Amino acid sequence: MSPARSYEVRTYGCQMNVHDSERITGVLEAAGYVAAQADAQADVVVFNTCAVRENADNRLYGNLGYLAPIKANRPGMQIAVGGCLAQKDRDTVVQRAPWVDVVFGTHNLGSLPVLLERSRIQQEAQVEILESLEVFPSTLPTKRDSVSSAWVSISVGCNNTCTFCIVPSLRGTEKDRRPSDILAEIKALVDQGVIEVTLLGQNVNAYGVEVGDRGAFADLLRACGDISGLERVRFTSPHPRDFTDDVIEAMAQTHNVMPQLHMPLQSGSDSVLQRMRRSYRQQRYLGIIDRVREVIPHAAITTDIIVGFPGETEQDFLDTLHVVEQARFAGAYTFQYSPRPGTPAATMDDQIPKSVVQERYERLAEVVKDIAWQINTTLLGTEVEVLLSQVEGRKDAATERLSGRAKDNRLVHVAHHADARPGDFVRAKVTHAAPHHLVADEVIGVIPTRAGDAWSLGVTKKADTAPGVFLAMPTLP
Repeated sequence: MSPARSYEVRTYGCQMNVHDSERITGVLEAAGYVAAQADAQADVVVFNTCAVRENADNRLYGNLGYLAPIKANRPGMQIAVGGCLAQKDRDTVVQRAPWVDVVFGTHNLGSLPVLLERSRIQQEAQVEILESLEVFPSTLPTKRDSVSSAWVSISVGCNNTCTFCIVPSLRGTEKDRRPSDILAEIKALVDQGVIEVTLLGQNVNAYGVEVGDRGAFADLLRACGDISGLERVRFTSPHPRDFTDDVIEAMAQTHNVMPQLHMPLQSGSDSVLQRMRRSYRQQRYLGIIDRVREVIPHAAITTDIIVGFPGETEQDFLDTLHVVEQARFAGAYTFQYSPRPGTPAATMDDQIPKSVVQERYERLAEVVKDIAWQINTTLLGTEVEVLLSQVEGRKDAATERLSGRAKDNRLVHVAHHADARPGDFVRAKVTHAAPHHLVADEVIGVIPTRAGDAWSLGVTKKADTAPGVFLAMPTLP
């Protein structure tokens, strides 16, 4: 028998892309492929792409160009391109990179092994882009990197029409899963050792829109609180338009929903928000922040902000700085606006010069960093409970600190402890604060978990309670 072919999946983009890559790797392994060794060239390289920003295109085609001579000297090697950029550039990927073997979209992840085999037999590129979702991706096999944490999609697609975003046209309108299916998947994951889940959706708190149930997302959060063994629940990303007081109450009242919120702002200027077609304004956004902090005082709130949207004036930018200073975000993902073909914003007048965008971006980043650092400094000497992660790994070889996430999702590097394993909880005191992380070198105690046991065992299993869900546990080094 010939040896199994090896694969490598390279992921660009958001959490939805990361989750899709778990499905892609699961599908490939179910078809007999094996993960390539870190120092070896894979037989199949899969790019799971993003289309939100311009540098995603540049990065993809740059990497494809790098692989071209390698593929030419390696008979049988194949390259596949999937994800949002593949959905967008379906007709041009093979034209720009004719050495690509397969192009597949966001709606047909499960077709990849068949397309690879068809391309190998027919010796020509296979392009298959479905226009709409036929099977919810959670029915596909999955290979997770983490024994303790898992993504769970509750919906796909988006009904918003933000003028800067191309995602709705690529992933389609919102499709919601049945609550019973979501809860069954979470329970199956818990049976496998998972203790933390993150609920995913392009607009996660619009869940229930298909049946007109505005309370569906809050009800789902509360239902997660009834799942025995589920220690932590997170969700991303909500939209301010759909953020109700009922959701805030569910966050506060459900014991395993974490005190953390990532809610995109995009801009603090009402006029820019209007041009972005974001259906909220500055005061509405700050009002949500105030209500969250009223009932969850220690919540860590993070956000997304775009700088340099067409027509943004200096006063518009100052309005954004004002919201940042009022909201006091624990962190922010800041982006320089780049026009995406096919979006209304790309053809708007008053595109901002690159030099102006860069200068505003740097000013914003400095304010965001200073506020985050001030907040983190107030945590010195406090106790945090950290879920250690083998995905985040060790901070450095010199100290052997392990990394993980506190309840509020802050990244914490914890001092080495002989009893602590990835997947376990560690209670420790914060001894150092930086803008983007904490250090906790004073360990108080270790709380073993089923996830830590699974990591120690290094087992690979298929859960009887979750047909079609494939879980690969890492082996001990």
